[in-house]
Amino acid sequence: MIDLLVIILYTFALLVIFIYSLSQLHLLLNYFKAIKSSDTSEKFNFEANDDYPIVTIQLPLYNEEYVVERLLKNIARIEYPREKLEIQVLDDSTDDSVNITSKLIKSLSQQGLDIQHICRQTRTGYKAGALKEGLKIARGEYIAVFDSDFVPGRNWLKQTLPYFKNPRIGVVQTRWGHLNRDYSLLTRIQAFALDFHFILEQTGRNFGRNFINFNGTAGIWRKECILDAGNWSGDTLTEDLDLSYRAQMKKWEFKYLENVETPAELPVVISAARSQQFRWNKGAAENFRKNYGKLLRDKSASFSTKFHGFFHLLNSSMFLIVLFLAVLSLPVLYIKNHNPAFDWYFNLVAVFALSTLIFFLCYYVAWSRIHGKGLRSFLKFVGMFLTFFSIAMGFSVHNSLAVLEGHLGKRSEFIRTPKFNIGESGGKWKGNKYLSGKFSRNIIIEGVLFLYFGFAIFSAFRLQEFGLIIFHLMLFAGFGFVFIQSLKSEV
Repeated sequence: MIDLLVIILYTFALLVIFIYSLSQLHLLLNYFKAIKSSDTSEKFNFEANDDYPIVTIQLPLYNEEYVVERLLKNIARIEYPREKLEIQVLDDSTDDSVNITSKLIKSLSQQGLDIQHICRQTRTGYKAGALKEGLKIARGEYIAVFDSDFVPGRNWLKQTLPYFKNPRIGVVQTRWGHLNRDYSLLTRIQAFALDFHFILEQTGRNFGRNFINFNGTAGIWRKECILDAGNWSGDTLTEDLDLSYRAQMKKWEFKYLENVETPAELPVVISAARSQQFRWNKGAAENFRKNYGKLLRDKSASFSTKFHGFFHLLNSSMFLIVLFLAVLSLPVLYIKNHNPAFDWYFNLVAVFALSTLIFFLCYYVAWSRIHGKGLRSFLKFVGMFLTFFSIAMGFSVHNSLAVLEGHLGKRSEFIRTPKFNIGESGGKWKGNKYLSGKFSRNIIIEGVLFLYFGFAIFSAFRLQEFGLIIFHLMLFAGFGFVFIQSLKSEV
């Protein structure tokens, strides 16, 4: 009976992953259609007859000593009529960076820039609260948002604003680029994952007229859309995803621009990546809890929108499913060796290998968009694909706990991701005063699983059962990387 229960649970996990892979395959097909189609969107022509609208750029800050100067000087270079541009520095900082920011703002203001330094007494609502506070006095018809580590191009507003000629467009979102993609293995795997999201998922969902999300930064809102959707709310850790779904359920349309790249800095130390991953994954689960029931009950929403919305909001929950599958894989190895009654099952379950093939194809399409095609690029992709999924599985404990907290409604503080002002050429992160140095108990679990999957590899050789050996090697490597790097970052 125990063997049968393990097999049932293992099959359930495989089935969920398989259905999820089919949703990704559908997005891939949409992506191919999107790149073959021509863009017929209505657009303003500011160089001819259309007047430039008033735009407010919001820059939410919280203790950003290392990057605030780069941010403000770059924003000041954006090409747009000065009389039509307002910049709000929404500064919730509690350290000396407030003084640095104040001096920079004073200097820019003296150069004729309409720039305000808005400081709150409390961080009520965190980033969402800051954006909402600034919106009360924003004079712009359109509201652009940039996090502190983003470096938009000079013509960014002229590339995005024209699409608002369609009165139903509520948001224009651009693709994230990476200032420090090749700084380390950690930054390369983060870029690998984000490229997939911003190339295939966002384009595929947008072309298929399914819900996409404003990514918290590097996008611009119609102010009317924000207010109509209920304004910013801090009751989830991903206020951007929350407002995105509320706006689209109010029938506002989003426009995604894959060809407009907005560079940003990736976390260079694993503790920073962990805090970012925790916030994103817990926030997604919170949003599923808050918004999916409303979408499901919306009779005007298509089946496709509900289907993709389900997997979009449950995307982070795949970490929980993968962890569940991984832990069960060792007893399954022993069942396969000791219970010949299940031979038929193991022959049948091989069909789920299609999931891996689908993911491989989807990620390769996104990879080739950035890195090109050809044999050399393909071989690099294979290595990165295996490395990425190994390390992603190594993060599964940390991310699964975040997901469970989100689904169970456990509240937690908005933990910002430390910034470093580190580019491709290198730089030091040791001594960054925003690193917490707090030891996470999750690291202990990751160390135990590192040993667990080491035992799984040993078992494969002892039993001469090698059907799961690649899976177990990836798990062993992934948990080993996360465990060791996490320990090093705490030293």
